[in-house]
Amino acid sequence: MFLLSPAKALDYETPPHVDLHTQPLFVRQAAELIAVLREKTPQEIASLMDLSDPLAGLNVARYQAWQPTFTRANAKPAVLAFNGDVYEGLDARSLDEAQLAWLQDHLCILSGLYGVLRPLDLMQPYRLEMGTRLATVKGKNLYQFWGAQIADYLNQRAAAERVPVVVNLASEEYFKSVDLKVLKPRVVTCVFEELKGGQYKVISFMAKRARGLMMRHAVQQKVSTVDDLKGFDLEGYAFVPAASGPDRLVFRRDARP
Repeated sequence: MFLLSPAKALDYETPPHVDLHTQPLFVRQAAELIAVLREKTPQEIASLMDLSDPLAGLNVARYQAWQPTFTRANAKPAVLAFNGDVYEGLDARSLDEAQLAWLQDHLCILSGLYGVLRPLDLMQPYRLEMGTRLATVKGKNLYQFWGAQIADYLNQRAAAERVPVVVNLASEEYFKSVDLKVLKPRVVTCVFEELKGGQYKVISFMAKRARGLMMRHAVQQKVSTVDDLKGFDLEGYAFVPAASGPDRLVFRRDARP
């Protein structure tokens, strides 16, 4: 089971190339958060999320338009709606129905508003990053709002696996939403480093794309073990055993292709 972060950039203009879709899992919780967000002025949203006035206005309109019923008219499968660096690396628009079905069975996208989205879950447009200090009746931020719910869901999914493993391809901000005291499966984290100034470093936007590329590798190879991940070699990356540990796989490249 793989974990990815969502993206700020969204694409609702390009029609989905497949008819596959499912309903999101945590609609009740999302509706609770939308109710809180609807009470805020555009100025409060701009301040809360550090947005420009036009972006704040756009998202206030999104909160007002949001509905608890998800259809092909008002929503789009999440993996096809997100459009940032991670999702350019994954390039789900080039995957066929069988590959998207594999993705649906193996990927969870963490979300500030929706908790967990499966790739084909219909998603209405939103902006609510997991690190947002949005106060609710459950606490002062979204980590307190979601509590153990995400970890409980991952445990439920993992219960069907003979050797459950969660592969963390999410950012630190989003992975913090998974309560590790509750989570039962083993966690393996993938790290992507670039050679810069004679040292290997994580460069944020390159690491985001690499996470998407790793997910693409997983789909294409139908990986089923941690060792299968080590064969990842897209866009010049290679597994580095000397820098890795059992639960931390390091991939490096010396130059961008």
